[in-house]
Amino acid sequence: MLVQRLWLTDFRNHRSTTLDLSRGVTAVIGDNGQGKTNLLEAIAWMSRGTSFRGAPVEALVRDGVAAAVIRLEVEKQGRTTLLEAELVVGGRNRLQVNGNRIRRQRYLLGHLRTTVFAPDDLVLVKGGPAARRGYLDDLLVDLHPGNHVIQADLDRILRQRNSLLRQAGGRAAPDVVASLDVWDAKLGEVGEALALARCDLLDEIMPIAGSLLESLTGGGSTIQMAYVRTWADGGLTTALAEARSDDLRRGTSTVGPHRDEVRLHIDGLPARSHASQGEQRSLVIALRLAGHRVVAARTGSEPVVLLDDVFSELDRRRSASLMSLLSATQTLVTTAADLPESVVTDRFIRIHDGAVVSG
Repeated sequence: MLVQRLWLTDFRNHRSTTLDLSRGVTAVIGDNGQGKTNLLEAIAWMSRGTSFRGAPVEALVRDGVAAAVIRLEVEKQGRTTLLEAELVVGGRNRLQVNGNRIRRQRYLLGHLRTTVFAPDDLVLVKGGPAARRGYLDDLLVDLHPGNHVIQADLDRILRQRNSLLRQAGGRAAPDVVASLDVWDAKLGEVGEALALARCDLLDEIMPIAGSLLESLTGGGSTIQMAYVRTWADGGLTTALAEARSDDLRRGTSTVGPHRDEVRLHIDGLPARSHASQGEQRSLVIALRLAGHRVVAARTGSEPVVLLDDVFSELDRRRSASLMSLLSATQTLVTTAADLPESVVTDRFIRIHDGAVVSG
């Protein structure tokens, strides 16, 4: 998989940028705040339909204009696809594939896959369970775009169920009970399907991540990962029925895959509280690399790798280990400083004030 060309119009600080890209490792260099990460963010947006920085559409559009445009030319297995997105402030985004309008964002998925390494990735270890669930859910979509429908269905069902719980005001009136029965059946079906997919994926990732962690740390550390469901024994539908009184009192759904946890341990101890900063960074790299390898093996195409200012957070040994373990047809790496000697680049691109000034 290869991004051959990128066009940006009014995307963040890029008024009008055109960039031809190639195989191998491309270093995007420039001072802080010049627009390096914005290039990677635009590419990643076209693979997921969201910003890996968690930014809303309004933040992606240059100040003073109504919309931004991203266009990508992607080559995959000998075929070239043109992807286009117009991001509209306060409106509905307009998407096209090969010049044909698509009305649902999910039809954009699968044409481009990316693996993003970012400084904020430590949230996978140090943050709450939502970040770890999101890590698995993103990989599930990369493996099969249809998984996005399951996730969207879950979000829709939870919104409807929670709205009903709030409107009930803590009272289990007959009409409320009847409606909850319907939503609980739907949540049980969709929630169990998503949780099973997450469990299976975690089982696939764990041995790969464990091997990678050993390579990154020089051996001696072992990883344990577990997907934890409080409702696993009796099933989700039963758990929802048992939690109904509590849900009515609180006005929200307290049980389901949206509350599940992914536990990460190193040498039997919680990585979040007992691992050193260096061990936590190694674990994050192992998780990203493992996900990349699973997607590449299952889809037959390596995702484009985007390394956003990662090496400023890694020591020399971990930087060298990351590059030695990384397999990708195309890698883009941003930096405001000199790259480690272990990062062998094929091309340099310099960015200044939202424009390509060399490369």
